Amino acid sequence: MNSGTGHDPSGAEASDAPLDFVRAIVRDDVRSGKHGGRVHTRFPPAPTGFMHLGHAKAICVDFGIAEEFGGKCNLRLDDTDPGNEKQEYVDALQEDVRWLGYDWDDRLYYASDYFEQLYRWAQDLIRKGKAYVDEQDVATIRAQRGTVLEAGTASPFRDRSVEENLDRFELMKNGAFDEGAAVLRAKIDMASPNMHLRDPVMYRIKKIPHNRTGNTWCIYPTYDWAHGQSDAIEGITHSLCSLEFEIHRPLYDWYLEQIGDVHRPRHIEFARLNVTHTVTQKRKLRALVERGHVDGWDDPRMPTLRGMRRRGFTAKAIRDFCARVGVAKYNSLHEFELLEFSLREHLNQVASRRMAVLDPLRLVIEDWPVGVVDEVEAVNNPEDASAGTRRVAFSRELYIERDDFEVDAPKKFFRLAPGREVRLRYGYLVTCTGYETDESGRVTLVPPSHDPSSRGGNAIDGPKVKGTIHWVSAEHAIDATLRLYDHLFSVRDPAELEDDDDGGTGEAWEKGLNPKSLQVLHGAKLERALLEARPEEPLQFERKGYFVLDGKDSQPGALVFNRSVALRDSWAKEVAKGGA
Repeated sequence: MNSGTGHDPSGAEASDAPLDFVRAIVRDDVRSGKHGGRVHTRFPPAPTGFMHLGHAKAICVDFGIAEEFGGKCNLRLDDTDPGNEKQEYVDALQEDVRWLGYDWDDRLYYASDYFEQLYRWAQDLIRKGKAYVDEQDVATIRAQRGTVLEAGTASPFRDRSVEENLDRFELMKNGAFDEGAAVLRAKIDMASPNMHLRDPVMYRIKKIPHNRTGNTWCIYPTYDWAHGQSDAIEGITHSLCSLEFEIHRPLYDWYLEQIGDVHRPRHIEFARLNVTHTVTQKRKLRALVERGHVDGWDDPRMPTLRGMRRRGFTAKAIRDFCARVGVAKYNSLHEFELLEFSLREHLNQVASRRMAVLDPLRLVIEDWPVGVVDEVEAVNNPEDASAGTRRVAFSRELYIERDDFEVDAPKKFFRLAPGREVRLRYGYLVTCTGYETDESGRVTLVPPSHDPSSRGGNAIDGPKVKGTIHWVSAEHAIDATLRLYDHLFSVRDPAELEDDDDGGTGEAWEKGLNPKSLQVLHGAKLERALLEARPEEPLQFERKGYFVLDGKDSQPGALVFNRSVALRDSWAKEVAKGGA
């Protein structure tokens, strides 16, 4: 895969074209011969949940930069938190990376691969007087850290002897302490203005079987202790992280300095991906699932890659969106509509066109012979001639969209109305001669006449019409349920809703949830070709949007289609006019 940034694959003669700041740093390192001119990155997710849109950006950056500079990218799972990790997440992480279009070849690693080495390095820090066992509870340790304005308070265990600390650490490893009874802390500076340097915890006790190491360990390294050292072990040249880890960088560097003769990666932080009308914090995503606001991690409204894939987002669209957003030094909020624009742009090129009527109204052509079925030729994709055409059954009784008919139509209504003529797409011109209603006055039937010479729109003579509407043959239609989606949150930035606004009774950000984020339509009528639809196959329901078959909920005779995105792109038009 090539991102089109203009880099020579070897990385030796990288382009001078404008680059984002991360790629500029990598280019300069390659040119200067730093790390021997190598580029070796890694993508290090924790298998404690499913990946989301923010992870997609990190994947594109980590794998993309390695690819552009002829380097390598490892997939390393940060499995240091047993109890919150599942094999299901491990498998999903790998599948999602591959789905996005990237591969790690034979470089799949786990932080747990390095548990023994990390333990030995921790012993070395104890021997150097740089780490100690603290037998205070977590709440006390947290309180002693101080504030951004006040220095922390030293632990009463801070000045233990090296021998005692080594012994107590060994006891921790052997299970002699209960959970929460002791931790290993680095001895740095309790007065540091960087809170992360105030004797941070390196190991904590968790007597929970690990997914890969079983019961071998009951002490586990914290992320800060495992992260930088794992990079060093793997020979990572550029450790790319999002901005929230910038304040951790001095701690990573301190650990590597204390270890001594070890490879030193270059840490670079870039802005995380924040998108309007959604959240990507794992804690909040889990709350959405557990509190029943959505139907699981793969709900099509969720920003998880599982949910987006089920909704019909394509890997290319997500990669294009990440490229459009770019890599910046400062966090900002990006429009969800830009993501939809990227999807719509791709689907327009690849989606097969089909006809579907969402809100059916019966149309019976009065002068059409009873029992006669014509097969008209319909284009599969006007953007791709190789997609060819298909035959669609046209009969006396059809379904059209209810809003394609008006009894008292205004002058600029170019669809069907009494005395007006429209074209039935790929079929014939029809003229409305009347209509029928039920007792409430609701239109139940439209009985037009047709022009036999107008088949397929190829009539040489005859009136020109401004309106063309889609339809489905009633005899050949299939029933389906359609799901239409809107923003998960009605507020533009859910982060602006502070968590403490509700007096502790719940999560304030949940108040921003959109009660109309899902609309379910039953009884839609679809052309018969959609019986052959496959999950993740992009489809355009003409005039109604892009849809995809829901592979999870569809059953034979009970098909469910999710709308990926609407056809109308009002946001792009506003941008073009300078209105957004």
